[in-house]
Amino acid sequence: MAKEAKKATEELELAAAEAQAAEVATATESSAEAAPEAAEQTAEEKATAKAGKRSAKALAEAEQQAAKEERKAQKAEADAEAAEKPKQHANPTRSRLERSGKNFRKAAELIDKDTKYTVAQAVELATKTNPVKFDASVELHINLNVDPRHADQNIRDNLVLPAGTGKKVRVAVFDDTAVEGADISGVDKILAELEKNVITFDILVATPAQMPKLGKYARVLGPRGLMPNPKSGTVTTDVARAVAEAKAGRVEYRVDTTGIVHVAIGKVSFGAQKLEENARALLASVKGNKPASVKGTYVKAIHMATTMGPSITIDISEL
Repeated sequence: MAKEAKKATEELELAAAEAQAAEVATATESSAEAAPEAAEQTAEEKATAKAGKRSAKALAEAEQQAAKEERKAQKAEADAEAAEKPKQHANPTRSRLERSGKNFRKAAELIDKDTKYTVAQAVELATKTNPVKFDASVELHINLNVDPRHADQNIRDNLVLPAGTGKKVRVAVFDDTAVEGADISGVDKILAELEKNVITFDILVATPAQMPKLGKYARVLGPRGLMPNPKSGTVTTDVARAVAEAKAGRVEYRVDTTGIVHVAIGKVSFGAQKLEENARALLASVKGNKPASVKGTYVKAIHMATTMGPSITIDISEL
């Protein structure tokens, strides 16, 4: 019995030793498996700093910025593709002719837009294509190859139209000398009206001696185109002649900022013959004022139209 008890005790001790050995082996394996994970975690901690460009916040912001740039690139690519595709408007804008009145469209049918007419043909058409009931003006629009910013190319002149303008003009003479045909005359009388900002005339003629008195009213007369000027023939010593020419139908023309001359050459009621005379007189005057500095083509285009009528293209060889 003592031998059996001793043997049982030895077996128990052996089993305990084997169990302890197994626990040690398991702990060793766990330590070996955890070592790489700890090493990886340590590497990550080293790669991510607490502050600066390598901090977690900075890295997150960098990722957001990269995503934003990618979205921008995608949007730009989409916009480029959309721009290449032709846009189709659901309700396309109608042309000027389609938006015009019935009378205008009917008058425009008489004009061939691809044809360049002579002056005689143009005035004949102008008298037929007036779409309004009143006696409309007939206008010439001459597009010149000039640059008004240069003094020598700032075309400006005046002339008396052979058949007149068809307008009744009120002529004032800024001088104390009585002039036949003048509607208003007298220095004091005109100054009194200007003081009240009252304008009762269409043309103001003055002598050189009286011009200094008008300097005070340049801001009143200038914007209205009423300031006397030697180039327009309204500052002269021969006041009687200036008044007679103004009443007879003198017109002044000057290129606008785009180099175009706009002049009314009469009324529809004048008839084709008188309108042609006035048109040719104006074209001759413009041609005679060609600046020496302009080389090559001087006139780019000529058009004629009534006040509210369609445009008629005139052949530039008519100049």
